[in-house]
Amino acid sequence: LNRENSRVGCEASIDNTFFTLTTVGVLGNFSFLSPYIFLYFTKCRLQSTDLILKHLTVANSLSILCKGIPKTMAGFGWKNFLNDVGCKFILYVHRVGRGVSFGSTCLLSMFQAITISPRSSRWAELQVKAPKYMGFSMFLCWILHMLLNTDIVMSVTSNWSNYNITKKKFYGYCSSVRHDQHIGLLHSLWLALPDVVTLGLMLWFSGSVVFILYKHKQRVQHIHKNKISPSASAETKATQTILVLVSTFVSFSILSSIFQVFIAVFYQPTSWILDMDALFSMCFPTVSPLILMSCDSSLSRLCFALIKK
Repeated sequence: LNRENSRVGCEASIDNTFFTLTTVGVLGNFSFLSPYIFLYFTKCRLQSTDLILKHLTVANSLSILCKGIPKTMAGFGWKNFLNDVGCKFILYVHRVGRGVSFGSTCLLSMFQAITISPRSSRWAELQVKAPKYMGFSMFLCWILHMLLNTDIVMSVTSNWSNYNITKKKFYGYCSSVRHDQHIGLLHSLWLALPDVVTLGLMLWFSGSVVFILYKHKQRVQHIHKNKISPSASAETKATQTILVLVSTFVSFSILSSIFQVFIAVFYQPTSWILDMDALFSMCFPTVSPLILMSCDSSLSRLCFALIKK
């Protein structure tokens, strides 16, 4: 009896965690996105990093809504509430949002590395060209992940579909056609390949940012702190924020990827594995707007726009 009570208490705690993450994540991303919406309608010009952050916030919001709300509903007793179309839509949008979140964070670290690099470096020419291609890069990111995840439309079904139950792999509120164990693992690795490449590029650009900041610190050590320009301090603060954002993203992505491998390998993944995968996949979309709002300058530009009006 004590073991059963402990299990029920643990499940209730997980359900409350999903509800909390969903609520905080939606409110946080909306709060971060609202100044950009205002600046857009007031015709204020956004910086290149603002464009990336705007797409990152939209992708995070989609990821939270399509993962958090179904998990919360399933946890509080709603069983088999999605039909085939609903399952395909929810999982497809979640995967696209997750992929665009990967791509946006990678572009953010890449753009910051190019921006703070010395004008004598090999990236000097890109400092002028990079902002012109940010919009196209984000558009390409969305299209790429929309195409890469089209297999979900073919393989995902609802739990109460007429498909043979012995050939289905259940994921809680939805299911998919079960493949051979080796084929399933290869399929998962193939889907994870873009994320692995993106993660590698992200780490490389973040390492470049750390190296550039270290070299810059060595060059200005002889300058007194109160003589450092405010713009340099603001740039350093923004760069440090992006490094914190990338580090958080990498940590949660690695943890989520470990559980996704378990899901691909196991014949029928347990509810604990599914919950941990969903939990870690929701952590970054929930935490990222809080990190960005801690020192993002869009709110100050919003105030400036109001004063100008």
